[in-house]
Amino acid sequence: MQIVQTQKNMSHAPNPMMLLQSTLSLILCLINSQIAQSTPTHPSINLWPKPRNFTWLPPHQVTLLSPSFTITTNHHHHNKHLSAAITRYHHLIKTEHHRPLIPLTNLTTTLPPLHSLKISISNPTTPLHHGVDESYTLTITSATPHAMLHAKTAWGAMRGLETFSQLVWGHPSHVAVGVHVWDAPLYMHRGVMLDTSRNYYPVKDVLRTIEAMSMNKVNVFHWHVTDSHSFPLVLPSEPGLAEEGAYGPDMVYSVQDVKRVVEFGLDHGVRVMPEIDSPGHTGSWALAYPEIVTCANMFWWPGEWSDRLASEPGTGHLNPLNPKTYQVLKNVIHDVTKLFPEPFYHSGADEITPGCWKTDPTIQKYLSNGGTLSQVLETFINNTLPYILSLNRTAVYWEDVLLDGIVHVPSTVLPKEHVVLQTWNNGHDNTKRIVSSGYRAIVSSADFYYLDCGHGTFVGNNSAYDNQTTGSDSTNGGSWCGPFKTWQTIYNYDIAYGLSDEEAKLVLGGEVALWSEQADPTVLDARLWPRTAAMAETLWSGNRDERGRKRYGEATDRLNEWRSRMVNRGIWAEPIQPLWCIRNPAMCNTVYAI
Repeated sequence: MQIVQTQKNMSHAPNPMMLLQSTLSLILCLINSQIAQSTPTHPSINLWPKPRNFTWLPPHQVTLLSPSFTITTNHHHHNKHLSAAITRYHHLIKTEHHRPLIPLTNLTTTLPPLHSLKISISNPTTPLHHGVDESYTLTITSATPHAMLHAKTAWGAMRGLETFSQLVWGHPSHVAVGVHVWDAPLYMHRGVMLDTSRNYYPVKDVLRTIEAMSMNKVNVFHWHVTDSHSFPLVLPSEPGLAEEGAYGPDMVYSVQDVKRVVEFGLDHGVRVMPEIDSPGHTGSWALAYPEIVTCANMFWWPGEWSDRLASEPGTGHLNPLNPKTYQVLKNVIHDVTKLFPEPFYHSGADEITPGCWKTDPTIQKYLSNGGTLSQVLETFINNTLPYILSLNRTAVYWEDVLLDGIVHVPSTVLPKEHVVLQTWNNGHDNTKRIVSSGYRAIVSSADFYYLDCGHGTFVGNNSAYDNQTTGSDSTNGGSWCGPFKTWQTIYNYDIAYGLSDEEAKLVLGGEVALWSEQADPTVLDARLWPRTAAMAETLWSGNRDERGRKRYGEATDRLNEWRSRMVNRGIWAEPIQPLWCIRNPAMCNTVYAI
């Protein structure tokens, strides 16, 4: 009886082979579903960043671009930067002849050629400042051989010109017809921070970066131009800082160089925001003024980590208790505000290392009399912030000035209406701390937006790498902020996550950051692109579709196409997938994608 019962139970038990076949069938169904969802049933135009609202009416018509195609506007004489942009885009549109990786098919091409793009602007003289209106509408209809671009400002018109350029492809040049675009950014501050102190970048590389930013509708070039390692910026009032502090006479940015960068930025709709980091990160100043810099050119890590003189090699802090510090620094601030018309002035104030200031006898005496290092920093802010504000600037500081656990100032020293804080530590938590305190924030979380991370550490004589088990330092390969930040990590980052609606309004936007300990012109493009493009889209139009779902799956295909187009435009962006994946849509996806 027992045997019969057992056999009966076994007759109802699942067959392992049938289970395997069922599982494989389910996986295949999921894959086929992915392919069906990812393979467009109609022609698809790849735009980056994706516009807020884009319509291409069926039957998805295209027409040829007329050989005499022109871009016209009545505002040339009102804005020289708009004129430069029109000239640039006219040449690009006529000569690019982009070939999509996946050719567009099943298109109707019986319409007459498109003869012109007509631009109208409501306020052509509005300056390029934070918060400027960058919205535009673009219409290409079959009813007229003239496309229409309308914007409130010249800067919005530039964004529309970029979108129009991406609607043109092929040889001869084709352009989509029956298109309507309404577009505007979600965040006003969309930036790239480049450190040109640790390694020098020639002006041509800076200009190429700004050009690529404009293609991606990224509008702020945050120029971290000086640091402890070198002082490459030539200043009329303090020429000795660059003469002594630059790596060499051929590794400087002259007044004319800066003017060229600023003008190039304006021609491309990109603000150039200077950062003169102080009082920390100023070891290079000591080559011209050793008397105002503490712990300059000392070994950075003499013993315990708590006794370090800097967080990486390259020591030196300005001495806030030396009056001459402010004589020099005010000359620097004055010259920088003359060179850079940008209303935001970044004053740094990050990574104050107690051990460095403690090496100075004057500061030692101050501390022995009951003073604190936070009060030393407060002295510095009180002697510099009013001067920055007197020059009609908004002061930007790294978060440390308020949030550092050891050396920081009270919020009463930092007026919220005049100060912006830039985050870099602890991800969403520090953004929350800043905006909940009432400050405007620029988000540059090292967990998501630091593009130098994941390449190990640059310090030598490092026994952590002598590891026969894992092959390297087990903590993210030796990189303090590892692992490497993939484009998917960046694309899926929501900079206002966990904030209330009122708090989110204080988030101005975000910046990716490329610190240059292990970067220079040879790797610049690949470190920045296309990962910066991922940030660009999320800050322009978000990372979710109309149903509120993350669109990283669909974005993969568009980013492959956009990366290819950037390369053809001279930007050496790194690949994100093998070409095989592009030619076999969805075959490189996971079955878990939603």
